[in-house]
Amino acid sequence: MKIHEYQAKEVLRRFGVAVPRGKLATTPEEAASAARELMAGKPVCVVKAQIHAGGRGKGGGVKLAKSPEQAAELARAMLGMQLVTHQTGQQGQKVRKVYVEEGMDIARELYLGLTLDRAISRNVLMASSEGGVEIEEVAARHPEKILREAIDPVVGLAGYQARDLAFGLGLAGGAVNSFARFASAMYRAYQETDASIVEINPLVVTKQGEVIALDAKINFDDNALFRHPEVAALRDPDEEDPREVQAKEHDLNYIALDGNIGCMVNGAGLAMATMDMIKTAGGMPANFLDVGGGADEEKVTAAFKILLADPQVQAVLVNIFGGIMRCDVIAAGIIGAAKQVQLRVPLVVRLEGTNVEQGKELLRTSGLPIIPADDLGDAAYKAVAAAKKAA
Repeated sequence: MKIHEYQAKEVLRRFGVAVPRGKLATTPEEAASAARELMAGKPVCVVKAQIHAGGRGKGGGVKLAKSPEQAAELARAMLGMQLVTHQTGQQGQKVRKVYVEEGMDIARELYLGLTLDRAISRNVLMASSEGGVEIEEVAARHPEKILREAIDPVVGLAGYQARDLAFGLGLAGGAVNSFARFASAMYRAYQETDASIVEINPLVVTKQGEVIALDAKINFDDNALFRHPEVAALRDPDEEDPREVQAKEHDLNYIALDGNIGCMVNGAGLAMATMDMIKTAGGMPANFLDVGGGADEEKVTAAFKILLADPQVQAVLVNIFGGIMRCDVIAAGIIGAAKQVQLRVPLVVRLEGTNVEQGKELLRTSGLPIIPADDLGDAAYKAVAAAKKAA
């Protein structure tokens, strides 16, 4: 689960991470009021569009204001705009709120990130002197500028590890201790909220030697949200694909993609294999959709509705392996769902497993124009061919 920058900073602040003062605004008047308060004794404030995407500054979503009136004008221009960044795609993301933040006396911009490295089964704290630059770009162009410290899960982040990173970044004096305190508090926030990533980019060092999070990104592990109702309450449905929100309501795992073949599969591994086979057959999957091991007619119907809500879908491929689930029950669900949603695109179905012959017979005698498939490869090629014909 993703959250906004202002929410991430509130979470980090609770754990003692240094962040600038700021106020949320949903109208130009609120932005002016926030700027008036935050600019007391400061020459500027910053108005930041709040969307779930990086690269806001390059897209015109981060601007300096030298007066409350200018902050109001900037907020008026941002609110309601479709902010396009490298992470949103060409359609952009609608800005519904802005964050007004105090200006900082910046001496240096750094990068600091914390996530799980699955290759070594350790959380890894990463730092770079290339603050303000996408970490993927730094990794591609200057991998030597990314410093890493693998964290022992029993010991946690050790003080010497934080100091080693600080020295590696060229920090000195009080900035070293400030960085160590910052990193330690950030690690506690990451661990205690079951975050999957915490990223501070840029992390700034002020001219006074203080280390502060100028920007903040936190993603959380959905599987742990039941332990953190206060984190789950931060979800913003406006920032999510409506189909993904609908899928969550039916306990379905759905991710929209760019292709034209809708996929409905039981099991994440089988879903990945199905998408790979569609690509091998020369097609493009329109989604990842895992209905899980206990799908019934209600779930299958909901899945069909979500698939067909995508105007790009020109064929649907259902790939079910009946282990715990019985193929005849799934076949009945597919038939009922197809009739209920008035399916108007080609439907390819591959069934295998428990009661597979009964399931295939139900599909054959359903009276629906279902295209049967013998195996996954056959299903993929038939789905690609059907999509091309429909196009």
